[in-house]
Amino acid sequence: MSLKDEQKPLLPVNSNRSDIDSRPDRDRFTDYQSLKNSNGSVKNKKVNQSITYTWTNINVRTKNGQSRGFYDTLTSFYPSSLRNKSQKKELLKNVSGMARPGELLALMGSSGAGKTTLMNSLTFRSDRNVTETGVKAINGVPINGTSLTAVSAYVQQHDLFIGTLTVREHLIFQAMVRMDRHIPYDKRMARVEEVIQELSLVKCKNTIIGVSGRLKGLSGGEMKRLSFASEVLTDPPLMFCDEPTSGLDSYMAQNVISVLKSMASKGKTIICTIHQPSSEVYSMFDKILLLANARTAFLGTPNEAIEFFKSLGVSCPKNHNPADFFIQLLAIVPSQELCSFETIDTVCEAYEESQYKNDMMQHQKQMIIAGKDSLDYLGSNNVSSPYKASWIEQFYAVFWRSWLSIKKEPALTKIRLVQTIMVAALISFIFYNQHLDQDGVMNINGALFMCISNMTFQNVLAVINVFCSELPVFMREHHNGMYRTDVYFLSKTIAEVPIFLVIPVLFTTIMYYIVGLNPKLTHFLIAVLFITLVSLVAVSFGYFVSCASGNISVALSVGPTIVIPFLLFGGYFLNVGSIPSYFRWLSIFSWFKYANEGLQINQWSDIDYIECNRVNTTCPRSGHAVLESNSFVESNLTMDIVSLLLLVVAFRFMAFLSLLIRTSRK
Repeated sequence: MSLKDEQKPLLPVNSNRSDIDSRPDRDRFTDYQSLKNSNGSVKNKKVNQSITYTWTNINVRTKNGQSRGFYDTLTSFYPSSLRNKSQKKELLKNVSGMARPGELLALMGSSGAGKTTLMNSLTFRSDRNVTETGVKAINGVPINGTSLTAVSAYVQQHDLFIGTLTVREHLIFQAMVRMDRHIPYDKRMARVEEVIQELSLVKCKNTIIGVSGRLKGLSGGEMKRLSFASEVLTDPPLMFCDEPTSGLDSYMAQNVISVLKSMASKGKTIICTIHQPSSEVYSMFDKILLLANARTAFLGTPNEAIEFFKSLGVSCPKNHNPADFFIQLLAIVPSQELCSFETIDTVCEAYEESQYKNDMMQHQKQMIIAGKDSLDYLGSNNVSSPYKASWIEQFYAVFWRSWLSIKKEPALTKIRLVQTIMVAALISFIFYNQHLDQDGVMNINGALFMCISNMTFQNVLAVINVFCSELPVFMREHHNGMYRTDVYFLSKTIAEVPIFLVIPVLFTTIMYYIVGLNPKLTHFLIAVLFITLVSLVAVSFGYFVSCASGNISVALSVGPTIVIPFLLFGGYFLNVGSIPSYFRWLSIFSWFKYANEGLQINQWSDIDYIECNRVNTTCPRSGHAVLESNSFVESNLTMDIVSLLLLVVAFRFMAFLSLLIRTSRK
């Protein structure tokens, strides 16, 4: 029977059901007074035993004036009532609810009903472009985002991992950064093995997680269980799961919900969003919260939902999935919008007047009264930092993972080494055994500039995707309070230092004497120093582009484009003395200029005689003349080294700032 077909007025629910607070789970509520020590402090380990999470009158709406340009100009001529509607949209309207220990609560509704918005609000992850009001509390005590992070876990919809790690290595890393710093290492490892057993990951614990389209690894179900394993390592009393069955077949979806049900049965409070559960999955939920057009349509047990809608004159047909029935009933049907809105308003108003809503609000009031007499252990004053591990522990763990990622991709390292050898050999054969004559001067200068250019583009392109590719993983782990931004940046950059030191040394060693450069050992070592510094500057610049772009395609488009102006100011294509005054400031950042000047000074400063084969007044007779013709000053050698070092520091600092800006919170 369809509500919209009958168009009958719905009746408010008037149930004589017993109070919902009479459940045995209520006995597990935390007694704060009994947890206080003699000095008034709270034993945090016991506080985390059980959590009742409540939210009251949550309203979320988009901000005014977010859009700009022609649209704002056009809407500025509208009447004020229409203009406000065009600029502000209500995403949630007075949504209240409660999740208790031992319960698996499912947030359900059609697309656009507000499930994701409510989940973001409950986890303090709302978008910057919305305004939010309402109260969220744990056991009656109002909380903030940092407080919630300390006692909860959030399993997001998309599984994001470092694909080169194995399941066990991933969980070891999670244990190192997420478990309390006072827990000994052996107990952390024991907890890792325990979680592997609990979530049936024993068979795949030494299997690589995998990278989609590149590296084969875990199946979809195993990856989802690994997501749960990562979150339950710390045994959090409160868990949020965003679409845990997304992308899974019906069997695996049922298996995943069974895992959540098992966790809830141990006293955890679990809240999840789910789009369209099967009837088997629906029956596993302890409570459901139906959302419709940003409002609460019902909150209660699955059986109570059937009785509630039955009392309104719409019974769920037998052998029909109740979840599908409710979602279809509360959906906004195209071409029937008016009828749909009337149905939704009637259902939501009936719930507001029902005993279900009244009982839930009464219980919230009881929790608030109990919370006022308790110590605000979850307040912002007592939870100063979301990080469980110390700075040193964070650095060790992230560095260990970064080194493992590099170590487990030997093909990438081999490709870089082969590329270096091939380019060095090519330059060596092209510029083989140059003589100190007029042609040799031009060829040697060309070879030196080719070395700088090769080191630049090779290293910029090698690292330009380092932070882009891991940015989603980093953002998630950072906002989950696992490690700091500076820890991640230092760990990633330091882990890659060895390969970027070996490459320039290998490159210079192959080509230096074959080309016929200055044969003295000191000159060779100085050349190695300059080529190495160029490599480090290029890597630092690549890090900056990667952090600032945040997207691989953007980084690959922007990076080489920005390098071109620096290359033009290098003193090979354009004489340094000919750079226009209004571009001099830009040439300060050109590592090509400092490296080219330094390498040429190193090559020509002690060359007293250059052979001129032809009668030519422009032929340089000495190395000093070569430097003068390029507007290079011999006394600048030390300054060139210092300038390159400063550029290494400057670009890396700019890269860190770019990453820090991306992670800044509201």
